[in-house]
Amino acid sequence: MTDLLDVHTHTIASVHAYSTLREMITAAKEKGLKLIGISDHAPSMPGAFHEFYFCNFKVIRRDAYGIDLIMGVELNIIDFAGSTDLRQEFLDRMDYAIASLHDPCIRPGTREQNTAALIGAMKNPKVKIIGHPDNPKYPVDFDALAQAAKENHVLLECNNSSYMPGGSRQGSRELAGELLAACKKHGTMVIMGSDAHIDLDVGNHACAQELIKKYQFPEELVINNRPELLKEWIAQ
Repeated sequence: MTDLLDVHTHTIASVHAYSTLREMITAAKEKGLKLIGISDHAPSMPGAFHEFYFCNFKVIRRDAYGIDLIMGVELNIIDFAGSTDLRQEFLDRMDYAIASLHDPCIRPGTREQNTAALIGAMKNPKVKIIGHPDNPKYPVDFDALAQAAKENHVLLECNNSSYMPGGSRQGSRELAGELLAACKKHGTMVIMGSDAHIDLDVGNHACAQELIKKYQFPEELVINNRPELLKEWIAQ
């Protein structure tokens, strides 16, 4: 599969990441990507910037780097209703949002509670992606999740960082097959995300590619080779 985009990336604005905006964009261009999205952590993540960081993206020229650039945010889901941690007035200025469960921001619940949290977050029209839904710390009903993602026009993420040896979400590789099976059953689109916290990892989807191939997941349900379709997807 030709891989042309990566929209789960973090800059020094996420504090625990180590490259600048320009470095991340330059890396994407050098690696042959056609589109990059920047999705720094929203304020509830320890060390993350104040919400004012997200209020001034208008100064970032999207056409200045020779590659399509979109600006978003990785929201933290903060309750089991799916509430997130950036006020809507700021969120409305984003091109897109990823919504994720992170243990510094919400304790793991039951399978039903975690599923409800992710489905609740999908109800916000700015949320276009659910981040690392196969995190074993947060067991979910993959069938219900895939069905809700299809209905709400939301992409489910195959998070490369989760699948890497020594990654912070060990056990995700073992659950990826269940996630992909549910998405295949419901015709739910997925997106590979690097979750890069340094420019070296931009566009690195090797582990996600490996699992998609292993489980014979249909290429037409993976959006990474169609930047124009992704832009249409987030505009809807």
